[in-house]
Amino acid sequence: MTTKGPAIFLAQFMGDEEPFNSFDSICRWASDLGYLGVQVPSWDKRCMDLDKAAESQDYCDELKGTAAEHGLEITELATHLQGQLVAVHPAYAEQFKAFAPAGCDTPSAMQEWGTDQVKKCLTASQRMGLKAMPTFSGALMWHTVYPWPQRPGGLVDAGFTELAKRWKPILDHAESVGIDCAYEVHPGEDLHDGASYEAFLAKVNDHDRANLLYDPSHFVLQCLDYLDYIERYHDRIVCFHVKDAEFRPDGRAGVYGGYQDWQNRAGRFRSLGDGEVDFGAIFTLLNKYHYDGWAVLEWECAFKDSQQGAEEGAPFIQAHLITPPAKAFDDFAGGDVDQEAIRKVLGQ
Repeated sequence: MTTKGPAIFLAQFMGDEEPFNSFDSICRWASDLGYLGVQVPSWDKRCMDLDKAAESQDYCDELKGTAAEHGLEITELATHLQGQLVAVHPAYAEQFKAFAPAGCDTPSAMQEWGTDQVKKCLTASQRMGLKAMPTFSGALMWHTVYPWPQRPGGLVDAGFTELAKRWKPILDHAESVGIDCAYEVHPGEDLHDGASYEAFLAKVNDHDRANLLYDPSHFVLQCLDYLDYIERYHDRIVCFHVKDAEFRPDGRAGVYGGYQDWQNRAGRFRSLGDGEVDFGAIFTLLNKYHYDGWAVLEWECAFKDSQQGAEEGAPFIQAHLITPPAKAFDDFAGGDVDQEAIRKVLGQ
């Protein structure tokens, strides 16, 4: 088994001008840049009609066919925006209205619509023969992430209990269609690090479909050991965003950023190779644990144009892909198993 790639997440590139305004044209663009796969934002009508994909096998085959015409595979269908709406605290409802259709403007309406959309995407993923669906968990407790004012006793337990209550029917649907939910552990979500993911996992009874999208950039900004994270959770990692970042604190700003724009924050997302993420070590560990999913560029950078980032991304990922060894490097020095020799080496 080996990591597949390079692939690219289309969400940050879609637009109203050619070649970014249709699935066919952006697939041609991605293929010309050397990508072999595309991760599709299921909420963007310029890419796909999710309601139709959930109902029509022919439509799903058509989308796959469009990608194939350009030498591409659809790697996953993503539901980050819809997953966010599964759990919206009222304090954030105004900001998240943009993720929902017109008139869906209360937390309860958002939850209902988001839940339905995520389930539809799981069904569409099955129709396309995919394995996993990247998503966000949503957040009921993010406004309490820093423990001041002091959190009331029992609040965290109650918060994860409610989050699990909302996601358990979705996870059960994921099981019924054979697709993993791959939570992108991310600031702004209740699942933002390993500890919060573990708390959620306990509340959903270690559900087999409650898995992970690995993105080291969000861990750099939290000062979290992104390599140890792979060691701890490799058996749950089913998707991989290849995204770079840097963290350069000073006496003026640190992790929280001081409400500054992205260029002036201490923690910043960068184009591949421009940040501090050790991708050589990451690809090595994923290879060690037999990750056989896609390596997908997610481009976000406050300094470099998206076209340049996309052009540089495919060869960067390709250079980091590892072919597992067919044999051990020291096989030449070995020999046939000789039980008598083994006993002599042991002094017997």
